[in-house]
Amino acid sequence: MSLFSLHPTLSLLLLRRHVHTSTSHFLSPPPPPILPHRHRHRHHFLYPSPRATTASPSLLIPRFSVSSGALLQDAGATAAVLAGAYGLVLTFDTLTQRNIIQQTLSRKLVHILSGLLFAVSWPIFSNSVEARYFASIVPLVNCLRLVINGLTLATDEGLIKSVTREGNPKELLRGPLYYVLVLIFCALVFWRESPVGVMALAMMCGGDGVADIMGRRFGSAKLPHNHQKSWAGSISMFISGFLISIGMLYYYSALGYFELDWMWTIQRVAWVALVATLVESLPSTETVDDNISVPLTSMLAAYLSFGF
Repeated sequence: MSLFSLHPTLSLLLLRRHVHTSTSHFLSPPPPPILPHRHRHRHHFLYPSPRATTASPSLLIPRFSVSSGALLQDAGATAAVLAGAYGLVLTFDTLTQRNIIQQTLSRKLVHILSGLLFAVSWPIFSNSVEARYFASIVPLVNCLRLVINGLTLATDEGLIKSVTREGNPKELLRGPLYYVLVLIFCALVFWRESPVGVMALAMMCGGDGVADIMGRRFGSAKLPHNHQKSWAGSISMFISGFLISIGMLYYYSALGYFELDWMWTIQRVAWVALVATLVESLPSTETVDDNISVPLTSMLAAYLSFGF
């Protein structure tokens, strides 16, 4: 004898509950599929590479400890880069005073190396949001030195000899000052998140610097539209700017900041180098300094090629 035969009302209730449960289970929508977490955004030929890591709950570090570690790392990196920048200028000042190299060559070598080494040093800073501001302290200190000496509030003969053409302190307030302002701008705006800043520094420091050295030495054949610039200088700027840009992008790619489609990248870098070289060859130096025109043009061309 079953339970349904003993009590008709109870059997009817149990039957309704069974039918309702079965129908609800049948009609209810299936749970949404669990999609894999997307770690990166792919662009046509360039996309940023992830650098975040996932920690297990047992290894979680208090937020204060992480912030303190990043602060110490950034402070130490700033001190190291400042010391390196000061040592670089002091080294070339010593070489100039001992007549080992000429002042014009010393000035251009400082022009080439200081900006490139500054960009190369960015990976030693932490992944914190404030890291770019710590890095910007280095060119900011040099900016203050240029302003103080350019206004003759103090006199640093080594600095003046290393970065000026004629030894006039007022020169510090033109090309050299624009140079460090571009360094600050690239660090704050682009940092390690975009190839635009890296390429702008490569063209301003490496391309323009090498062009001046090679133009002075082998620049007998002048450009038809600007007799102050030479074919040797312009060709050297294109080649050196292109190679240094590729080298910097490869450096950041190897460290995991960028992942590049190199066939597309090489074409785009060549185009950026060509545009910057054409702008540098124009007879506009008296109106717009190369330390403004070259990096701004490189930024615009790189932005149109790579995006922000």
